[in-house]
Amino acid sequence: MLQPVRFAAIFALCALAFIGNPSPAAAQDRRVPSSQAELQLSYAPIVQRVQPAVVNVYAAKTVQNRNPFMDDPFFRRFFGAPGQQPEQMQRSLGSGVMVDGSGLVVTNNHVIEGADQVKVSLADKREYEAEIVLKDSRTDLAVLRLKGTNKEKFATLDFANSDQLQVGDVVLAIGNPFGVGQTVTHGIISALARTQVGITDYQFFIQTDAAINPGNSGGALVDMTGRLAGINTAIFSRSGGSQGIGFAIPANMVRVVVASAKSGGKAVKRPWLGARLQAVTPEIAETLGLKLPTGALVANVAPNSPAAKAGLKLSDLIIGIDGTPIDDPNAFDYRFATRPLGGNAEIEVQRAGKPVKLTVPLETAPDTNRDEIVLTARSPFQGARVANISPALADELHLDAGAEGVVVTELADDGTAANVGFQKGDIILAVNNEKIVRTSDLDKVSKAGSRIWRVTLVRGGQQINVTLGG
Repeated sequence: MLQPVRFAAIFALCALAFIGNPSPAAAQDRRVPSSQAELQLSYAPIVQRVQPAVVNVYAAKTVQNRNPFMDDPFFRRFFGAPGQQPEQMQRSLGSGVMVDGSGLVVTNNHVIEGADQVKVSLADKREYEAEIVLKDSRTDLAVLRLKGTNKEKFATLDFANSDQLQVGDVVLAIGNPFGVGQTVTHGIISALARTQVGITDYQFFIQTDAAINPGNSGGALVDMTGRLAGINTAIFSRSGGSQGIGFAIPANMVRVVVASAKSGGKAVKRPWLGARLQAVTPEIAETLGLKLPTGALVANVAPNSPAAKAGLKLSDLIIGIDGTPIDDPNAFDYRFATRPLGGNAEIEVQRAGKPVKLTVPLETAPDTNRDEIVLTARSPFQGARVANISPALADELHLDAGAEGVVVTELADDGTAANVGFQKGDIILAVNNEKIVRTSDLDKVSKAGSRIWRVTLVRGGQQINVTLGG
C-alpha cells in the first residue's frame, strides 16, 4: 500500500563522477560505461557537494489526552467535572532541502502538519528553530524559514528541469531512514508522470527504485548534475520498508511552491482554468471515435473563467498543452499548474473530431468573501470549518466550476461533524428547510438548538438528503 515516508530522511541525488566534477549547469551525460575503469568511478564528489544542503526536520505538537466519557452530561453529573488532562508530546522526523541561502527549506507538508514546534538540523549538526512560511496540502509541500541565522549563508541545491528527466536516468537519495543517520542510496528513474498514486491533488510523480524508507519524507532526489530533481514523499510498501517503488514530487512543481513562499504569499499562486475535466474511459473513447482512451474531456466550464474566455466548450477533448501531449486530467492539471502566471498557454483540443487551438490566459482564481468560520454551537456541524465558495476554493476542492454556497473545508477529529459523517468538500444547501447561502446562515441555524436536523447537501456532484438526531 502507499505510505507517505514519515519520520525523517534526506534524499539528495549525487552525480556520477566522470573525470572531474560535472558542472551543475551542464546537461546530464547519458551513456553506458565503456570500460572497467569507468565502473570503478565514485558518486562521492557529488554526495560531498549536495549533502550540506539536505537537512533533518523535527516537528512536535502537544496533544491533550481527553476522556470521551466526560463529554456526556450523565458522566459529568456523577463523576464530576474533569480535572486537568495530561498532555502528551507527539514528534515526527523528516527531511528537507535548503533552496535559498538565507535559510529557506522545503519539506513535505505531512512532516510538519499540526506542529507547535519545528527544528531543523543541518548536516554539520547545527540546529535552528524554524517557522512555517507556507503550507500547500494540494502538493504535500511546505516551506520553512530558519530563525536566528544572523544573516548566515547556507548551502543550497539548484532546481533541475524535471520535464527533461528520462526513464533510466541515475539518481541518488540522501536521507535518514529509520533515524539511523544520513544515508545515501542510488537507483534509476523507474517511471515518469505517475498519475494513479492517490497522495496529493496533483498526481504526476517521479517513480524511482532508489531506496526510500520511513524517515525520508521531504528529502531530495538529485540528478547526476547535483541538482534537485524532486522531493521524495511516499513509498509503495506492504512491509513498511523500501520495496523499490518510491515517489517524488517533480522539481518543477516544487519550484512553484517555493516561488510563492519567496513572494510572501500564504497560499500558492497557480493558474486557474475554470473548467472541470474528466478521464476518457474506453467507452467514451469508442463514442468519440478515438483509437485510444487518452486526453481530458471537458465536463463543465465556469462563466467568465479563463477557459470560457479562451472559448473552451463542453465536450471538448484536451489533447495537448504548449506542444506536450496530455494523457489524462491529472497530466493536464500538473502541466497547467506549473505554467508561469501572467502569460498564455496554448491548449490543443479535438472538437467534433477536428483539431482546434485555444489560447488560455494564465491568471489566478478570484478568492474573495470566503468568510471562513468554525462552527462551535452544539449541533451536527460542531467542529466543522466552513467557507463561502469562491472560484479559488472551488478549484482547490475540485468542486464543479461555478459552484456556489457553503462548503466544509476542514473537520476537527474530535468534532461532532466528523463523527456524524460530514466530509471535506460537502456543500451545505439547506438545513431544516432554510436555504444556506452564506456561512452566517449556517452559523445562525446551528445555534437554533433543534432536536431534528434535516440537511440537504451535495457530495461528489450528487444531492443527498439526511436526517440527524431524534
